[in-house]
Amino acid sequence: MATRYTAQFSPNAPSGARDATLPFKGRRPMRFGARLNIYAALPVIAAFPSFFQPVSTMLVDMAGAALLGFAAGLTREGIKAEDAYSVRIVARRPMIPRKIMAALICGLAVGLLVWGGTWAILNATAIAVFAGVLHLAAFGIDPLQNKGISEVNSTAERRLADKIEAAEALLQEMRDAVTQTGQRDLEARVIAFQQTAQAMFRQIESDPRDLNAARRFLGVYLEGARDAAVKFQSLYAAHPDAALKTRFEGLLNDLERDFAARTTKLAQNDTEDLDLDIELLRERLAREAV
Repeated sequence: MATRYTAQFSPNAPSGARDATLPFKGRRPMRFGARLNIYAALPVIAAFPSFFQPVSTMLVDMAGAALLGFAAGLTREGIKAEDAYSVRIVARRPMIPRKIMAALICGLAVGLLVWGGTWAILNATAIAVFAGVLHLAAFGIDPLQNKGISEVNSTAERRLADKIEAAEALLQEMRDAVTQTGQRDLEARVIAFQQTAQAMFRQIESDPRDLNAARRFLGVYLEGARDAAVKFQSLYAAHPDAALKTRFEGLLNDLERDFAARTTKLAQNDTEDLDLDIELLRERLAREAV
């Protein structure tokens, strides 16, 4: 079973007739996308005037611009981590508070840039503090508490969070491999599969009893899917081939269908369990009334 999906994808396997018309969703725009794009351009704008300054001032300004660029990248990663946290029912807070760190680095960067322009150190410090506060106001702070993890039953809930995080990492590795092929339509198909798999994750988080029934999907099958994506990327980079791409699209269709079916079955089992509990409660109430 560990090679279920990797075995389906082979350069020598028959392509066969596959359903390549399944609908898919494209890439979602990133939160604060416009602000992040402006933020990424600021280090270049800040560094340009330094070339017309004395060497000592230039070095200070270049250091400030470099730190500002690092803060912009850290902010982007912090927003990605926060988005992943927000959509999950059970999640641990990010281990590294990236946005808060980015605000501190941004303040330091702006302080260096202002100080390099021959401002007084006190004025540069005040503007640095203002820049850090403005950063937090623009992008917010990182989640600082775990979500859905109680102190009473933290062991089981943390284990569930670990399983979901590992599965999310496999999905991202799969997407990264396909992105390297430069085939945007395939990347969109992988995004659609990500959304289908994440629907299963949310179902498991809402009822952790489903974890055992979906354990193979979170581990073995996703590992096989990741390995198939890496193998496809390697083969396609060496010999771009339409038949190869068609077979990989067929694998994505199979993955999406299987994960969607399992998610539906998990939800149906929950409904059946609820109906059984209600029926048992009715029988008990009837006995008590007698």
